[in-house]
Amino acid sequence: MILIVDSGSTKSDWLAVDKHGNKLLEKIRTQGLNPAILSEKKLYKTINKSEELSSNNEKVTHIFFYGAGCGTEKPRLALKGVLEDFFPNAEVSVNEDTLAAVYATINNPTEAAVVCIMGTGSNCSYYDGKALHQRVNSLGYTLMDDASGNYYGKQLIRDYYFNHMPENVKVAFGAKYNLESDFIKYNLYKQPNPNAYLASFAEFMFLHKDSEYTVNLIKNGIRVFAKNMIMQFKEELKTVPVHFAGSIAYFSQNEIKEVAAEMGFNVGNFVRRPIDALVPFHTENL
Repeated sequence: MILIVDSGSTKSDWLAVDKHGNKLLEKIRTQGLNPAILSEKKLYKTINKSEELSSNNEKVTHIFFYGAGCGTEKPRLALKGVLEDFFPNAEVSVNEDTLAAVYATINNPTEAAVVCIMGTGSNCSYYDGKALHQRVNSLGYTLMDDASGNYYGKQLIRDYYFNHMPENVKVAFGAKYNLESDFIKYNLYKQPNPNAYLASFAEFMFLHKDSEYTVNLIKNGIRVFAKNMIMQFKEELKTVPVHFAGSIAYFSQNEIKEVAAEMGFNVGNFVRRPIDALVPFHTENL
């Protein structure tokens, strides 16, 4: 059994297939497994909550894990150790989520492209057709993650409290969420995964895209992301497209294309969930 995992901070999707790519189990979903945020104990506990994973742990021969928080060595190795403990017979590979986005969005294995992730978190890399290159080391959701779900969640809450929302949008936002200050602070400072909590507010934007305020909020976030991340690759952008993966990008396609026209880069493919495209890649390259 081969497990292919696409993990963000909010959720992890697991596909179980055989060496020919045939599905062995229905898609498994667990909470997100971000080793930069969660302890090894919490990572193990989260995996163990899945009855399907627990009951099949000894059948697994290969794990290809792509996740948020796996771009630096220490958290990557911590998660690798947890997976090796839980799946004792498996050969385990752990890589950053950007590499999954690359394999899912490029048109052929040797295509060069700038590839962006805009989901709960955000990131941007250049793939030269063989290897991945990053020019900015991520410092996580507190300082970076522009145009991500948690970025937009933070902007929405701030605009609500600073009275920067139009009144009709503010009423709708207040009706949808518990915006009591103590409740917000409890989730941000006392609960695990505050980045995922912030990202839960981002859905509101896509339910209210009839508002000029909301559309401008989305575009301004993309402009910040493009300036800070995409434009790190100015030379490469002259000859390669920019592909996007993640739910925020998928539902912001029009706004991304508008910002791309403003800033002079070429938009390529959009993929909401990279995991499905990873099955043929790995089964053909075992």
